Amino acid sequence: MSAGSLFVVSAPSGAGKTTLVKLLLEQDSRVRHSVSYTTRAPRAGEQDGREYHFVGVDAFTAMRERGEFLEWAQVHGNFYGTSRVWLEEQMAKGDDLLLEIDWQGAAQVKKQFPDAVGVFILPPSLAELERRLRARGTDSEEVIQRRLAAALGEMSHVGEFEFVIINKDLITALADLMAAVRASRLRFARQRARHADVFDFLEH
Repeated sequence: MSAGSLFVVSAPSGAGKTTLVKLLLEQDSRVRHSVSYTTRAPRAGEQDGREYHFVGVDAFTAMRERGEFLEWAQVHGNFYGTSRVWLEEQMAKGDDLLLEIDWQGAAQVKKQFPDAVGVFILPPSLAELERRLRARGTDSEEVIQRRLAAALGEMSHVGEFEFVIINKDLITALADLMAAVRASRLRFARQRARHADVFDFLEH
């Protein structure tokens, strides 16, 4: 087992995943964000290599065919994927990594990394989810309706995750996310891998 932990965070669009992950990374220096590859266009303020590695469909397809992705998925007409090589290298060094991916990607990761910790973020209600999507002011009515329909399908997979956080209040939700991360680090196998010297006396 690698010394580093792998956290997989999923949520429907508008549930607050991006904000919660950003705050977690600011407050827990031991967690690093895994930057995925995507074929979607950058949004205002996004930088290549920071939020995502932005590539064309042809380049993404070539990487996928070479088996470079740990997982990949098509979401809202765009492709997203996670580099397997980079992930394994960082975890071997003892780094804790966090992936922001949809439930399909989470399922793929779980098959190859059974010890990955899944966290699903739920909105308190569908009405609140719709309100948040409209408050963004960036999507058309058609896009909003498509995201709401997709959200229902995504949320039906919540039972496949170890932890579920209901994001009604941001401060409480952040505390819950940090608690899930800390608790996951305390599992025996992870502690044994990270602190082998402490456990040496048990083997003598």
